[in-house]
Amino acid sequence: MSRYLRPRDLDEALRTLADGGWTVLAGGTDHYPARVTHDTGEDILDVTALDALQGIGRTGAGLRIGAAATWRSVIDAELPAACDGLKAAAREIGGAQIQNRGTIGGNLCNASPAADGVPALLSLDAEVELVSAGGTRRLPLDRFVLGNRKTALEPGELLAAVHLPEAALDGAGRFLKLGARRYLVISIVMVAGTMRLAADGTIAGTRLAVGACTAAALRLGALETALVGLSPKEAADRLDDGHLAALAPIADVRGDAPYRMDTARTLVRRCLADLAEAA
Repeated sequence: MSRYLRPRDLDEALRTLADGGWTVLAGGTDHYPARVTHDTGEDILDVTALDALQGIGRTGAGLRIGAAATWRSVIDAELPAACDGLKAAAREIGGAQIQNRGTIGGNLCNASPAADGVPALLSLDAEVELVSAGGTRRLPLDRFVLGNRKTALEPGELLAAVHLPEAALDGAGRFLKLGARRYLVISIVMVAGTMRLAADGTIAGTRLAVGACTAAALRLGALETALVGLSPKEAADRLDDGHLAALAPIADVRGDAPYRMDTARTLVRRCLADLAEAA
């Protein structure tokens, strides 16, 4: 490491980033393990002391989660039932030490296909708030995480917060994950979902996302459309292979592609069944 800065003022941080050449650190739970055997000589900008990136709370348009908020803060926050899947994902991210240090922004910007937070946030229609010395912009999460370790961050930009719209905070939420063991494991497949019912008890809307089966977690839009108007108890049986056609799981040491596809099918059905019970 050549230089290390931990600013407390957002404008100072953005001016520093605008100079170029800095690596942003937001917890370091992925950054440091990847550099155990070698020193890259990076200039580090630690953003965890920036108050503007902290906190979880309501806004006039929904819920704001600061990019430097930790997964432990998500677990401890009082959130609506639609965020139960997000809380479940937070509990699956490493052990207590990782949850205490790892941040929402770090999880998203690291952009691992197996990032547990991404499917849960996709199921809540999350948007990201990006700030730079030149201004602020927002993007839907599925336009921010672009692939394996790829995001839409531009030079000089910082992820400031994640926003969940009020309309996504109605109903129930769930998160299911398969790994080689219960904790401290990289996901083989993840599924997150939310479900909202109409006044007559039929499904008014669902949001379903699958992780670790594509380069970036993916919403199942065709299935979401097919479920509208059904009884919740019918939802799990409506799934067919066409609804999973966009998935392209890889084969690696954790599982081959057919196994991942079969697991995704099973977890989507289980997620829908759980949502039907909770909605």
